[in-house]
Amino acid sequence: MATETVFREEPYLAEATASVVDIGKDGTIRLDRTIFYATSGGQPGDTGWLVRADGSRIAIAGTVTGEGKDDILHVSAAGESCPVAGETVKLELDWERRLRLMRMHTACHLLTVVCAYPITGASVGEEESRIDFDIPDAALTKEEATARLMELVAADHPVFTRWITEAELGANPDLVKSKNVRPPAGTGRIRLVCIGEGGSVDSQPCGGTHVRSTGEVGAIHIGKIEKKGRENRRFRIRFGPLPGR
Repeated sequence: MATETVFREEPYLAEATASVVDIGKDGTIRLDRTIFYATSGGQPGDTGWLVRADGSRIAIAGTVTGEGKDDILHVSAAGESCPVAGETVKLELDWERRLRLMRMHTACHLLTVVCAYPITGASVGEEESRIDFDIPDAALTKEEATARLMELVAADHPVFTRWITEAELGANPDLVKSKNVRPPAGTGRIRLVCIGEGGSVDSQPCGGTHVRSTGEVGAIHIGKIEKKGRENRRFRIRFGPLPGR
C-alpha cells in the first residue's frame, strides 16, 4: 500500500496527525500519512513518538520501507504498546536529530559539487557522514575541500526540490552522480534536489530531506580523506570548523 509521504514536500513539519492503517505481525505500524522519513539513499530513518488520544506515547525507534518506497513502516521501540487500526494518533519527530540529518545530507550534496567525481558509496550520520568517490587520488587536501565547502555554505544558496520525467532524466544522464545506483524507475517521474537559483549550483536525483538553504548547514569540515582501494577515496564530513582553524 502507499503512505502519503508528507516529509517529501514538507520536511520542516515536526508534528502532524494520522490514522493507523494496520499493525504488522512484527509490530510495525502503518499510517495513512507520515512525516517520518524511512531509511533510504544513505539517510537513516526518523525516530520520534506517536501520541494516542489518552496522552500515552509510543516511542518509534526507526522508520523503514516495506514493499515499496511509499510503503512506510514505523518500528516501535521494544516493549512499547501498539495502537489499533483506525485509531488517530499525533506524530512527533525527534526534531533535533532530523535537523542534524537534514544539514548533513545537504552538506553531502555540497561535497559532490566540490569533488565532482562518480560516487561509489555514501552514508549520512548525525555527527559524521561519508562519501566515497571513484578517483585515483584525493585531488584535494582536506583543507582545500573544507574551504570550498564553506564558500558554498556562506553563499547561502537556496535548496529546493522539483520533479522531472524519467524521459528528461534519460536525456540528462549526468544528473545522476552515483556510479552504480540509478534512481527508482517505473513511477514516471524523478525528484531532484537543487541548489542555487534555478539549480545553478547543483541538481541531482534524491529522495532525502534537506535544509532550505546552504547557510543552514553551518560550520562543517573534512575530517579525513582515506584510501579505500586503488581508485576509491573516502571523504568524511564532520560538523564544526576544521580543528586548528
